[in-house]
Amino acid sequence: MSKKASSEKQASRNSQTQGTDFFDTHIAQYERALQHIDVLPHVRLILGQPKNEIIVNFPVKLDNGEYQLFTGYRIQHNNIMGPYKGGIRFHHDVTLNEVKALAAIMTYKCALLEVPFGGAKGGVALNVHKFSRSEVEKITRRFTHDLGNNIGPEYDIPAPDVGTNSQVMVWMMDTYMNMHNLSDKNAQRRIVTGKSLTSGGSRGREKATGQGVVYSIQEWADENNFRLDGATYTLQGFGNVGSHAAAILSKLGASLVAVMDHTGSIANEEGINVRKLTEHVKATGGVRGYTSCNDVTADEFWAMKCDICIPAALELQIDERVASMMNCRLIVEGANGPTTLDGERVLIEKGIEVIPDLMANAGGVVVSYFEWVQNKRSESWQLQEIDERLHFMMRRAYHDMRAFAREHNTDNRTAAYAVAVGRINSVYGERGIFP
Repeated sequence: MSKKASSEKQASRNSQTQGTDFFDTHIAQYERALQHIDVLPHVRLILGQPKNEIIVNFPVKLDNGEYQLFTGYRIQHNNIMGPYKGGIRFHHDVTLNEVKALAAIMTYKCALLEVPFGGAKGGVALNVHKFSRSEVEKITRRFTHDLGNNIGPEYDIPAPDVGTNSQVMVWMMDTYMNMHNLSDKNAQRRIVTGKSLTSGGSRGREKATGQGVVYSIQEWADENNFRLDGATYTLQGFGNVGSHAAAILSKLGASLVAVMDHTGSIANEEGINVRKLTEHVKATGGVRGYTSCNDVTADEFWAMKCDICIPAALELQIDERVASMMNCRLIVEGANGPTTLDGERVLIEKGIEVIPDLMANAGGVVVSYFEWVQNKRSESWQLQEIDERLHFMMRRAYHDMRAFAREHNTDNRTAAYAVAVGRINSVYGERGIFP
């Protein structure tokens, strides 16, 4: 497995608030939204915890002949809106509460974007850098096998996340296909999304999350009469999301002035050549050592003056201390949950607007839905059609969020949660609870 596959979300956690629990943070954000909408009591109860928590412990024989036991998770939060949907991450910090929070965020993300999926998330606790390609394949296939019928093309559909990529998804698909009825084997391709194009993936899927980040920025810019041509931005994380967002923003005339990833932080107030930096990261595995920039500390990165900051790394990066240093106009959450509760309070006090993860990074699940539909119909859509459909859905969701925020005089995150929960509440109100 290449280092790039997991570089996006491997940024340093030095800024993280010690003791902060991601699931508790999510619940606090969710409950804040409930203050602005009428939600049925039983819906509040249901959404407070995932529907299913699947934990598997499985052995894998490594290249040296020794066996190692791995712990894998698949959390299925809610499927009232459609099949469970969510990524699989391979990362040494994977925990049950982390995956629970991410699964819930997927539920609300799909509801906000009106994607007919529910929310799930999965992961295996391991550092992919310490395992060979063949070992990662064995881990993937054994994990898929042990999940068994807990996933399925009309029930729970995994996708790539931290530390996984299209190759991992193809291994998952192949394993699942070989476990099930041969008469409809090809119909099982939609068991996962984010596959390679040759194995049933979709055009535009690799750049989808980064593309969605940019579409969100464009909608904000139009709303605020802000010119992206000549604007400056910083980027935490230079993996799949960050690198694609940067490549697209460079075409719009925006200037990247600082980058942080798991190897370090670099800056150049005159602007960083995104294409050359991408080549450097592919060759070396990180931004450290890129000669056209100065090395800076993490604090200097966060304090860098810019128009837009895009955190596209791990969760809980922007805590109270980091937020107090930030000198930007807009934060666009390319990562899931990068801002702590105290951090967001400081940002609001400073007047820094946030486009939350539910909105900003939803491009990935939208195009995953497109891939699933293409597999289901045996179709292959062109990139222009995919980008147009994605832009329409991102624009619609953005303005739904902003309309609620203005009407209720609240922040964007609270508005995004409220819109999403309101839609789920309506479905429960119509369907009721069986039996």
